Amino acid sequence: MNLQCFHLTVSGKWALLEMARPEKLNVIDEPALLELEEILQAIQEQGVKAVVLTGQGKAFAAGADVAAMAEMDSATAQLFSEMGNRIFQQIEDHPAVFIAAVNGYALGGGCELALACDLRYASTKASFAQPEVGLGIIPGFGGTQRLPRIVGPARAKEWVLTGQRFSAEEALTAGLVTRVLEPDKLLEEAVALAEELAKKSGPILALAKQAIAASGTGVDQSHTNKEAYLFGKCFATKDGPEGLRAFVEKRSPVFEDR
Repeated sequence: MNLQCFHLTVSGKWALLEMARPEKLNVIDEPALLELEEILQAIQEQGVKAVVLTGQGKAFAAGADVAAMAEMDSATAQLFSEMGNRIFQQIEDHPAVFIAAVNGYALGGGCELALACDLRYASTKASFAQPEVGLGIIPGFGGTQRLPRIVGPARAKEWVLTGQRFSAEEALTAGLVTRVLEPDKLLEEAVALAEELAKKSGPILALAKQAIAASGTGVDQSHTNKEAYLFGKCFATKDGPEGLRAFVEKRSPVFEDR
């Protein structure tokens, strides 16, 4: 694979997958999504049982490409949301166990990527947010579906409707992450867990994931399809494009409630 957005290191039956565009805060755009899809297929073919997913630099992933979204119409935005949902669902459905090692900003699409993983460890420097409403849109990569399942509907509404950032400790209290570690220990502990999981039966790990998803914690495709449809509808309003343009132009948006 000729990877441009990620760096993949496979060690026996576990892998380290790094988002590798620190200069762009590991933005999640169409090239990154398509590359991730290719990687997911490749590691499945290699029989990888556990994956540590992290970001290079100061961000895990600071979200989707706002400048690109600012140029989208409703139909294009819906297709972009459907693509992100499809590929993030492949993480949830993947036979390997995914451990998000959240080293810094996990905002918007970056938070949604962490949500799609099975387990989440966070650095003390990590922060989480679904800030899309402030941009005149809604989460479009499964955030409206996975966040309520993980932290409960009340907290999810607070996170999504306010767009506020939350610390690693607040994420721990909410149940979004299972461990908070010092930055120099984060990757070490996540890798140790991946190595432990790699000693277990791959088929049994995959069946365990399926069984837990069947308990109601998994995401139904019809629900993410509805999210993508509503995400696209944001771009048919006056306020959606205004919020995105304002972000790109580094000014406050002027919403007209239409």
